[in-house]
This record gives sequence, C-alpha cells and structure tokens, in this order.
Amino acid sequence: MKHLFRSILVLLLFTGIFITSCDDENYFAGEDAKLAFSVDTLMFDTIFTTIGSTTQSFRVINPYNQPVLISSIRLAGGEQSKYRLNIDGELTNELFEVELAAKDSIYIFVELTIDPNGTNQPMIVQDSIIFSINSNIQDLDLMAWGQDFIPVNKEIITTSTWTAEKPYLVYDYAYVDSGEVLTIEPGARIYFHKGAGLYGKGAIKAIGTFDKPIVFKGDRLEEMYFDIPDQWQGILLYPGDHLNEFENVNISGANIGLQVGTIEDEGAANARLHNVKIEHMAFAGIFALKSNIDASNTLVTNCGRYCVTLLVGGNYNFNHCTIANYWGFKHRETASLVISNQLIIPTKDGDVLLWGDLEKANWRNSIVWGNIGSELELGHYKASMFNYRFENCIVKVADSIDTSDPEIYQNIFKNIDPLFIGYDRYDYQLDTLSPAKDTGLKKYGDLTPLDLNNVSRMADVAPDLGVFERVETKDEK
Repeated sequence: MKHLFRSILVLLLFTGIFITSCDDENYFAGEDAKLAFSVDTLMFDTIFTTIGSTTQSFRVINPYNQPVLISSIRLAGGEQSKYRLNIDGELTNELFEVELAAKDSIYIFVELTIDPNGTNQPMIVQDSIIFSINSNIQDLDLMAWGQDFIPVNKEIITTSTWTAEKPYLVYDYAYVDSGEVLTIEPGARIYFHKGAGLYGKGAIKAIGTFDKPIVFKGDRLEEMYFDIPDQWQGILLYPGDHLNEFENVNISGANIGLQVGTIEDEGAANARLHNVKIEHMAFAGIFALKSNIDASNTLVTNCGRYCVTLLVGGNYNFNHCTIANYWGFKHRETASLVISNQLIIPTKDGDVLLWGDLEKANWRNSIVWGNIGSELELGHYKASMFNYRFENCIVKVADSIDTSDPEIYQNIFKNIDPLFIGYDRYDYQLDTLSPAKDTGLKKYGDLTPLDLNNVSRMADVAPDLGVFERVETKDEK
C-alpha cells in the first residue's frame, strides 16, 4: 500500500512539473494577437513558356516581447495546390504548434511549379498561406501570372481598347487620361490587386452584352473571396463633358464600386448605367457628387455604409432599379440610399458645409430595401434646390419622414417587404407572393422592356418593380 501511495505521489509530482513547465513558456495570450510578415503578397513575376519552377521566401515575425505559439501554418489549397512550402526547414504544406520566440522570426520558402500547356490553365495561379494564432486567422497571398495574362501597372491610358482575349490585372492604378477614351469590349475581365483602382479623367465605355458581361473584381479568384469587400479601391469617374457608359457590367468586392464626380474638381461627371450589378462594397456602391446619372436595371447590394448616395446636387434618374442591403459583416447604422443637396465635411478647424442644386432625383418602378429600420436618408439645405421623387416604388423609410406629399411620393409601398427569393444567398428575384409584382407603371417599363435576366417585363398586366420580372412556373400558374 505504501508503494502504491509513493507511486501516485511521484506521478502527481511529475504531472505538476509538466504543468508548471508549460506555464513557464508564458506564451503571449492576447485575443488580438497577430503575426507580422516581411511581405504583404508573395508574387512570382514570371512568364511561363515551358514547365518551370522558381523559389521565393518571406519571414514570419513575432512582434511581441513574449514567445507566441502558432497553432497552425497551412497552404490553403492543400495537396491540390501548385505551390509547395518549406516551413522553417521542414518540407510540408501544413505544420502545427510552431513556437516563435520573442521578437524572433522564421523563414518560409515557397516553390511554384506550373504547366502553361495544361488545358485548364488559369490566367492567374494563386493561393494563400493561412496562419492561426490565439484563434485569430491571418493569410498571406501567393500569386503568379503567366503568358495568358495582361498586367497593367501604374499605367496612364490613351485612347485604346481592352479586349476579351486575355484578362487584365491592374496593380496600383489604371488612369484614363483627359480627352482619351478607354473602350472595353464584351466579355472582358478586369481584375484588381489590393489597393488598385480604375480612374477616368477621360471617358470609359464598358459596353458588354447579356451573354458576355464585363467583369470588374478583385484578383482573388478562390470561391471563399467571391463576396469579400474591400479587395480593391473601385472605379472613379472625374468631372468632364464626356459620357461614361457601363452596360451589362458586374462590379464587385471593392471599397467604392463606382464614384461619380469629385468635390475638389469643377463640373459634373456623367454616367449611363444599364444592366449593372454592384455588389459587396466596403463603403458604398454608387457614390455620386454633383453629377449626372441615368441608371436602369441597376442592382446595388450589400454595402458596408451606403448602396447609393446622391450628394451636393446633380441630376439623377433611376428606373427599374433595386437596392437590397443585407450587409452582415457588422452592424450598419447608415441608410442605404442618401439623397442630399449638401455635404458636411468635418475638419480639424470645424465642419465645412458644401451644397449644390439637386435638380432632380427620380426613382421609378424601383425597390429600396434592407435590414435596418430605415433605408432612406434625406439632407436638405434650404438655400439650394432640392427636388426628388419616388413613383411606384417600394421604400423602407422611417416614420419621421413624411411621405404624404403626392408630388414627391406617388403610389409608393411604404415599409412593405418586397419578398426576395433568397437574400441570404444573394438572390434578389421576386417571390411569387411579392407585392412588387405587376405594380409598376407601363410607361417606365417601356423605357426598359427587358429585365436584368433579359426577360420581358411587358408581357403581362404590368411590369414588376425592381430589376427582376417575376417568371411564374407552370405549377404556380
């Protein structure tokens, strides 16, 4: 019995020593723990003509005065990836429980092997390395591009055409010079690296077709990034006499999808939008300043602050458009649609008030909806013109906004859910019980007779509100 007691005592002592030794490691336990890296993106700038490989490296840095324990380092694409890793001297695509001393670092070497003659060769070969530390996830992008790709890096563009033959990748910026025209052909794909944007002092003519839309999006093509905002800056249209045109265009994953006009430049920017989708923006979908926009069949969804802002005056027509803001990354307090003839800019010396005549902001046969109490905000500086009108629209609006004036709100459906088929899966077509069915005015339907799905909205009693015409199945009929 004494021997048994001694054995148990010895076991407990060893257990205590083990626990104490673990505690003595004193790993940094902050909930917001993050590693630092010697690069933001590891890029392989190579034109591949045969099977080739190259190796690059970067450092993983512990910025803290205590050691950290990295739960895992792994290649997102796993064994299917075209990349291979050497993590601190170990050839593996996944490593667990990596200790990193205070202010210390390790090297990760990355090797890429790619066959440019493969039948399904992508224009960009990309992956990421995922780091887990204290339940926080970080990733570092891996990118390579080859001969089937057109890079655009800090380019000032004169009159030219971007074709659909090869995709374009924009780094930093593409700048359409004043007086020049950038024509983008149907089916063209324009990808933007982090922080990059397209800026137009001259005209941008992006005219796609229903079968061959033009795509503007971030360069992370993995499925997990398809709805992630703030992957690139967006498109900025400067004031000028020229007309910018976007037709059958998809814009996604930026900070501001389309900024029309600027405060610091004189004059107005001009844009025509038809059959345009603007989705998953960190700040705003359409951000207009004292400018002119004619929009039809335009869908703007899931933006961190605003879907559409019409500020400091201008002229705006929105016909058969849908705003549907179910932003879910964090709580949103800003209305999806802001109409204002003023803008207050805070500065260190106090607020600066800007204003301009809002000659018109017409919304017809449209839907303004979202997941907060009111999706409409109005800003009226009384010394300046302020004309806006909603006609045959569904609008989610606070009770504090008076909608009784028939000259401004004609036949609106106030706070009546449009009943989208599945907003949680980004499907904004109308349910069979939607109040938006057959409630539009034909005179506005005639201006846009085909919906965003290329379906006639004039084949039944009246057009449906928004960008989509409800198509009933045989069972529903």
